[in-house]
Amino acid sequence: MAWSRAARPTALLVVLLAVPLATSDYFAYELGLYLLYGIAAQGVGLAWGRAGFLPLGQALFFGLGAYLTGFVLKGAAVHGSWVLVLLLVAVALPTALAYLIGRLVFARSHANGPDFPLITLALTMLGYQIANQWTSVTGGFNGLTGIPQLPGLDRYGVGFYDLVAVVCVLSTAGVAWLQRTPLGTLWSATAQNEDRLQFFGFPTDRLKSVAFAVSAFLAAVAGLLYAPQQGLVTPLSVGFELSAGFLIWAAVGGRASPYGALLGAVFIGLLSMELRNRFTYWEVVIALIFIVVVLRFPVGIIGGVERAWSWLFPGHGRLTATRPVAAPGSRLATTSVPRLAYEAVEVVKGGVRILDGLRMTVDQPGIHCIIGPNGAGKTSSFNVLTGRLPLTSGRIRLSGRDVSRARADVMARLGVGRKFQIPSVFGGLSVTDNIRIGLWANRIGGMDLLRGAPQAWSTPLLLRLQRAFPFLEDSQQRRAGTLSQGQRQMLEFAMTALAEPNLLLLDEPCAGLSPDETQHLSSVIADVVRSLGATALMIEHDMAAVEALADDVFVLHQGSLMAAGSYAEIRSNRDVQAIYAGGRK
Repeated sequence: MAWSRAARPTALLVVLLAVPLATSDYFAYELGLYLLYGIAAQGVGLAWGRAGFLPLGQALFFGLGAYLTGFVLKGAAVHGSWVLVLLLVAVALPTALAYLIGRLVFARSHANGPDFPLITLALTMLGYQIANQWTSVTGGFNGLTGIPQLPGLDRYGVGFYDLVAVVCVLSTAGVAWLQRTPLGTLWSATAQNEDRLQFFGFPTDRLKSVAFAVSAFLAAVAGLLYAPQQGLVTPLSVGFELSAGFLIWAAVGGRASPYGALLGAVFIGLLSMELRNRFTYWEVVIALIFIVVVLRFPVGIIGGVERAWSWLFPGHGRLTATRPVAAPGSRLATTSVPRLAYEAVEVVKGGVRILDGLRMTVDQPGIHCIIGPNGAGKTSSFNVLTGRLPLTSGRIRLSGRDVSRARADVMARLGVGRKFQIPSVFGGLSVTDNIRIGLWANRIGGMDLLRGAPQAWSTPLLLRLQRAFPFLEDSQQRRAGTLSQGQRQMLEFAMTALAEPNLLLLDEPCAGLSPDETQHLSSVIADVVRSLGATALMIEHDMAAVEALADDVFVLHQGSLMAAGSYAEIRSNRDVQAIYAGGRK
């Protein structure tokens, strides 16, 4: 497998280094420019195709890296000993700026929206105006001219092209490596189901900010080499037109793959170079190609290449089993039995009173069922606890800590795990990757995000769940979105349990299951809760499941607590009988 991973970048390097030998120095010079564009397009692909957000301002970081490099090289005669350090700064500043922008924008919402693309577009337009108007510094419309070559390298020579080729291969291999790490898996999970990932304790705003910073780093590196290759930097280098080009190249080549983004830039670039000299309306041809590829080949040109490769070499790149490694212990803020208290909680939204002075306390381990008619506020009581429904008044305490307005990821790190009524999994990821995310919750962090060991983590609870749900092993590489309703319910419960929370919120975990599946999942829930010594709040309408599982029962009605007690007490309560009958499968 290691040889397979090294084969692609090695083959790419050999092909690129052979270009000057098979063509001309001029062609190599032009190809070098498109390779630089390809590196920047790889950054767009990483953000858009992997982490799921669309950067419309990639040229801002490309141009900023180019301008800063131009300033450094023009001042090299005066500050020669500081050139290398200053060139590193020319890359570090755009990277840091992108991370800061990401933190400011992504922290505003728990899900992707139109804000980020529009903000990056506005920043690119601002960058263009500054570069165009600040004539005394940037050279204005004419650009920053007279940028020297890199020491010892002729911008038109083979040596500089070879440097570009090596950097291009390093960026391609680096992005491909990042995509295979746990960090890459979490980026994919963010794109698939950002809301769900936060309920495992992962701060997705930071994950996306890191992806955006890496994207900007690639653009800045490309800009660093662009300045000495071209000898000048103009405002077009930070403009929206170039940003749109990066976006198109990534889409045409295949935004999910670094090879695809690179292929798109080189393919469109070389094709444009040929058509420009032969056809007046060459841009129309490029636009038509873009439209056809996007409509007919949504994964880009690279998708067809990879399908052909798989057909020619059917066993190539197939994943091999890895030996399980004991996962580290959970880093939950508390391991004691949680005490959850709703203190006169009210939620009013759009003039509708959803929760009306809810008072409810849970301070014992075991399974506590919540029942009540539709609209009673059952799911809303979970939503307000996990930061998905703003609290109007009152207070919620967890083990003495006020969590009235805590975010979902914060609650997860405090030991709260949630399973939804409609199973919420990462449908585009494999069953194994879904399980890994559950295992990584409250365990992974720091450099482990870049290591391979967490891919093989295992726990005794995982082995128990694999025995209870055999499909977890039998369908490891199957996409979770292709599983049946029952299997998705079981998978989501397994993921939630593997984080080993102290408090499990289970919203109708047996919804949509057959009687046999309900009985099986109910027995697994009871076994897991008991083995973890955890507390579980379970919303359920199936009275057979409530009778079998509940240590006690809470009845909600019109947003407040109507009754609480044992199953027998609740069943005989005439007030409860008047408003709720429940049901059985």
